[in-house]
Amino acid sequence: MLPSEAGHAVAVAQPEPMEEAYPTEVRRLPEESRLRLTWSDGHIAEYDYDYLRGYCPCAGCQGHGTGEIEYRPPKAPVQPSAIEPVGNYAISFHWSDGHATGIYRFDFLRRICPCDACRADRAEGGDSPTTQPA
Repeated sequence: MLPSEAGHAVAVAQPEPMEEAYPTEVRRLPEESRLRLTWSDGHIAEYDYDYLRGYCPCAGCQGHGTGEIEYRPPKAPVQPSAIEPVGNYAISFHWSDGHATGIYRFDFLRRICPCDACRADRAEGGDSPTTQPA
């Protein structure tokens, strides 16, 4: 409850709890050139830096087409120089190649998870709005 201007309490609606999994830890693994995300449902995913950069969802990398994100490998290996939260729904990377406009939504990161279990799920017809690298 919050006080109103007239001195009365005003009820404030509480946000709905997040139904989808979200990262609880983001850890750089520089020796492996990977990023580890630990998810609220216990899933652990490790993404190669180049894999993440190749899936940059920004319009500059993907164009203004159908909305399907295609893997576009970086021209040279990259490292994240900064990783920042975007609200409570995404992560932003500043890459060593100077690129920093991609906003990686949590649901998108989960859909492109490269682990064997997630790849198998996508192969069986699970949610996959992306084109996977060969």
